[in-house]
Amino acid sequence: MSDSVSSPDPYVEQYSRDGSWVVVARGDLDMHTVPPLRRAMETAAVALPVLVLDVGEVTFADSSALNLLLVTHQSTTLRIAAPQPQLLRLLETTGADQILDVYPSTDHACAAPAS
Repeated sequence: MSDSVSSPDPYVEQYSRDGSWVVVARGDLDMHTVPPLRRAMETAAVALPVLVLDVGEVTFADSSALNLLLVTHQSTTLRIAAPQPQLLRLLETTGADQILDVYPSTDHACAAPAS
């Protein structure tokens, strides 16, 4: 019997929209689920100049998810869309909301002018 934890990939959808590449993340973002999301975001970062991460259905995020957001922000234009209260609280508590671009929805994130 194995003690390893098996989590499904946290993202389920990726698509191009209005000059942005959107990655939709769902479920828990933790040390077990961040690696496949990181790969998706790294690929997306080279596809188009703006990466929108739709986190509207993310139910939990830990420091590994926060690290992924901050590292990705350094390599591309990252826009966080539709964070739920738990993720928003993590961003606010750590001050990451002052660094990352946070939008109320994917529509707003995709429509935002280039900075």
